[in-house]
Amino acid sequence: MSATGGSKAIIAAFLANLGIAITKFIAWAFSGSTSMLAEGVHSLADSGNQLLLLFGGRQAKRKADQEHPFGYGRERFVYAFVVSIILFSVGGVFSLYEGVNKIANPHPIEMWWLPLLVLAVAIVLESISLRTALREANPHRGNQSWVTFIRRSKAPELPVVILEDTAALVGLVFALIGVGVAILTGNGVWDGIGTVAIGVLLIVVAVILGIETKSLLVGEGASVADAEAIEAAIMAGDEAVRIIHMKTLYLGPDELLVGAKLAFAPHKRFFEVAANINVVEYRIREAVPAARVIYIEPDVFRDENMINPSTDAIVIRASD
Repeated sequence: MSATGGSKAIIAAFLANLGIAITKFIAWAFSGSTSMLAEGVHSLADSGNQLLLLFGGRQAKRKADQEHPFGYGRERFVYAFVVSIILFSVGGVFSLYEGVNKIANPHPIEMWWLPLLVLAVAIVLESISLRTALREANPHRGNQSWVTFIRRSKAPELPVVILEDTAALVGLVFALIGVGVAILTGNGVWDGIGTVAIGVLLIVVAVILGIETKSLLVGEGASVADAEAIEAAIMAGDEAVRIIHMKTLYLGPDELLVGAKLAFAPHKRFFEVAANINVVEYRIREAVPAARVIYIEPDVFRDENMINPSTDAIVIRASD
């Protein structure tokens, strides 16, 4: 995911959520609708989340140092995980609390037209924000479904914004139904029910987001397609006899580490093996540009059925 595309979607979401939060709080102050209060807190939390994503992207650009030799790329994963926690606690749990309280102590909605107007405007603004996020994500999604893109994307910003905006739109619909039924029936319990529905929605989205970002934090390897492309690049020439084993790990959304032990012909000399490794590394980077850190250990393949296996393994490590 390009930093420009992700930042554009995040900024669009931030501006939309901040404006929506202000109008929702005004509507809550005049109408007393708990759905409006829950939605206001939700939008305010979303605004803070977008700032965290921008800050995480900035932190991830720091250069590698002695303490963090592989750089700070995973900062983006950390802040995405923090966003899921905030969405769960500030958005979901608060909404549940307010909704249950309103159901237990219902009161009619005043100035009924104001929350309906604010919700209608909010739906339009959130739709624009979601449309921007989807448009920015499309080039990176390729032929994947949206569910697969959100689950498999190594760059967390666009999936986070898409999930947040989708949750915001559905939450607005819940709020509109709750407020509308409360106005029609004169029973404030429906407003509380709408607020509880918003809380449940936010908790579900936060859990999904937390699970996906936790997987990135723990460490994910290359996709099946990229792993196959790397293997094909290694074996495209006659440098190596076979791949003994290979492991990959994302150091950040745009940086993949590749470690491989390759079998070379036992008659090759040291300088020949070193030259072969350089060629293999070049092909790997051409096939998968994200493979920026490569470690290759050459060895002589040993047949497990051999009684007296050779011990003259070549031990060389080459990096970028």
